[in-house]
Amino acid sequence: MTALALDIGATKFAAALVDSAGAVGEPRRIAVPESEVWEACRELLTEVVGDARVSAVGIGSAGPVDVGAGVCGPLNIPEWAEGFPIVDAVRKLFPEAEIRFAIDGVCLVLAEQRFGAARGVANVLAMTVSSGIGGGIISDNRVVMGRTGNAGHVGHIVVPGQDEPCACGGFGCVEAVASGKSSVRWARRQGWTGTTGVELAAAAHAGEPIAVAALQRAGTAIGTAVASAAALLDTDLVVIGGGFAQSGEPLWGPLRTAAAAHARLKFLRGLRVVPSELTDQATLQGAAILAFGAATAGETPRGRMTS
Repeated sequence: MTALALDIGATKFAAALVDSAGAVGEPRRIAVPESEVWEACRELLTEVVGDARVSAVGIGSAGPVDVGAGVCGPLNIPEWAEGFPIVDAVRKLFPEAEIRFAIDGVCLVLAEQRFGAARGVANVLAMTVSSGIGGGIISDNRVVMGRTGNAGHVGHIVVPGQDEPCACGGFGCVEAVASGKSSVRWARRQGWTGTTGVELAAAAHAGEPIAVAALQRAGTAIGTAVASAAALLDTDLVVIGGGFAQSGEPLWGPLRTAAAAHARLKFLRGLRVVPSELTDQATLQGAAILAFGAATAGETPRGRMTS
């Protein structure tokens, strides 16, 4: 059995074949174009599959999503922001394949529990902090999907004292305050001249005051959101991955400080906030788990995810 895993990110698509043992092959990645987005995605999938016969496809997409309708609407992909029928589009390419679709946070938490920092943990929140902020939830060893498949979309927890406008139309969302893209935007308003989250992190490590302040601001916002989400979910483990989460102590120091300051309830005193052990293939690994139908160890998501 050969499966296909697809990761629809805010700025890139990644795809890889998955063998019958669940091993993910070498992924191919492309930047998300400004227009003709599906055409670029379709070409990527066609190239990855080649002559292989695909019997299952797992799709993880940046949100929001509507899993029941098979529609993704990533806020950072304008052409798809109002909703794109990704399941139907992929089914036309691979009409004999079984297709399973979820928000990328679900794929992330599946991969973390199976292969990463949450191995063996029954209750976990996994977050990705990159150009956007998302997440997924496992509660009592079951993936939490929610009514439309958007449960765990923690990027839109509102951070007290913040009023940054968010792409969702709201204000003060942690994504609008603390994602890599948002942090770069804030730093540039203060006079910093770099352009990427990687550059911002490097500048913070070098002690550049604006960069240090930007990561302090982001880490504090993320840590505050983590404490709020942990209290809501009654979880004792939060795993954080994504490109911007790899910014090191300038981000993680204030993050942990803020999480500890707000997680004061007795049942949260053992709260652990740890970095992902996975590479940037985490969503692909989770999409591969979806493709083979396993939500968590021994459990099947049929009826809970689009097929």
